[in-house]
Amino acid sequence: MAELLGVAVLGAGHMGADHIRRLDQVVSGARVAAVADPDLDRAKEAVAGLDGVTVHADPLAALDAPGVEAVLIASPGPAHEEPLLAAFSRGLPVLCEKPMVPDSTGALRVVEAEARLGRRLAQIGFMRRYDAEYQRLKSLLDGGGLGRPLMLHCTHRNVSSPPGFTSAMVINSSVSHEIDAARWLLGQELTAVTVLRPQPSSGAPQGLLDPQLVLFETDGGALVDVEAFVNCGFGYQVRCEAVCERGSARIGEDHTMLVTSAGAARAEVPQDYLVRFADAYDREVQSWVDATRQGRVTGPSAWDGYASSVVAEAGVRALESGGRTTVGLAPRPDLYAGDVSR
Repeated sequence: MAELLGVAVLGAGHMGADHIRRLDQVVSGARVAAVADPDLDRAKEAVAGLDGVTVHADPLAALDAPGVEAVLIASPGPAHEEPLLAAFSRGLPVLCEKPMVPDSTGALRVVEAEARLGRRLAQIGFMRRYDAEYQRLKSLLDGGGLGRPLMLHCTHRNVSSPPGFTSAMVINSSVSHEIDAARWLLGQELTAVTVLRPQPSSGAPQGLLDPQLVLFETDGGALVDVEAFVNCGFGYQVRCEAVCERGSARIGEDHTMLVTSAGAARAEVPQDYLVRFADAYDREVQSWVDATRQGRVTGPSAWDGYASSVVAEAGVRALESGGRTTVGLAPRPDLYAGDVSR
């Protein structure tokens, strides 16, 4: 392996451009070797000033570019399956942004392909596992001092939703983070989901069911509720409270700056997930680079990506039917034994 890990970044949009900046300016031990995006002008703009980077419209061409030793997939979810499978066939380690593959059938194909290799190559970008507050909560729950977790109360608010955002995407794009976080924090699988819908906010685009209250049941007897409000208008807020037999713990309340001036106090509210979770993204990518350079793969697995897709699909069915919907996972390959509690 070269002194710096050569990474092909697929996707040069909002997330991809931020990862290109991160690999170039923040993370040690890696460099951007190639970038692929259907919009070549956007790709060229994202790598302006970087030396030795090739730019491609075809993501598979980027995988075969000189100096590429690993892949970071930051393109839209429906475009993930093909480069994931292509990376597997080339033996390239991958960090793939969530959703790994939006539909569970495609996600299962990825799981099965990696299982046939007999070794992990993919890490899925559930970055909340790398957030300092979430890690502290995970350690607290694993320590058992508060007793058995009974409930998780979660909040996920965005300033506004992008054009074309649908009611189903509230679950399979936004709540998918809480799906993985709940599985990881509790070490339990989600087995059923119910979605309740108040009258939509006046700030929601026409036809968008926003907010939504999503209720999950787990195989360990816990309940997880998620308030998803993607057009709240005032800020990006993510909170989680674990209620246990002998106490509770809450994160996400004070992740902000308090400014006092002219006889008044004002708390800054992050407006974007790249602001609130900037440190988590940095930790995530650095961890991936370090592990890859050592020939290891850690973090959320393809199984975690598949499970999230299955639960999200069940959530969309529950949203559409108005009833409780059960979750059915395929048998877990031995390669991923124990992933839910990692």
